[in-house]
Amino acid sequence: MTAEDSMGTDAVWDDLLEDAAGIAEEYREEGWDAVVLEPTDVSPVESDDRTGLDVAVSQSAYELVEGLIEDGDVTISAADVYYRPLEEGDGDRRVALAVERDEETETAVLVPLVYDVSACRSVFETALLEAELLVHVAADPVAGWVTFSHDDPSLFLEESDVQAWSEE
Repeated sequence: MTAEDSMGTDAVWDDLLEDAAGIAEEYREEGWDAVVLEPTDVSPVESDDRTGLDVAVSQSAYELVEGLIEDGDVTISAADVYYRPLEEGDGDRRVALAVERDEETETAVLVPLVYDVSACRSVFETALLEAELLVHVAADPVAGWVTFSHDDPSLFLEESDVQAWSEE
């Protein structure tokens, strides 16, 4: 699923971005620093370097997140996943919002995600077996990425997805 197909011109994607902005504002009202990413693409990756979901963002957004994480000021120690159930006609598309949090520094990075579950099936099957889904944020994956880990990959799926896979 290309970014053009799944993001930007889609009401569901626009709603997810609005939800992310609203949740970020709630964090800010509580005194937190909150960054909302606006991915241009989300795709599965299975390579020697990394496995999981690649989340493409602008160079400036990546530099902001990399600066927070790589400088050691922020250590993500918790996460919430807000999964949006399927709507009629969505087919293989899934929509979720990952909120990566550092409780100590009160920093949150919000990562909206839209992905094709069929295209990502192998990644999710591996993640379910290993009890860890990795989300890699990058502007240019060759230059580097920031990885967020989720220990319950099922939060990114419909229950029927997992059931269908286990029945095959």
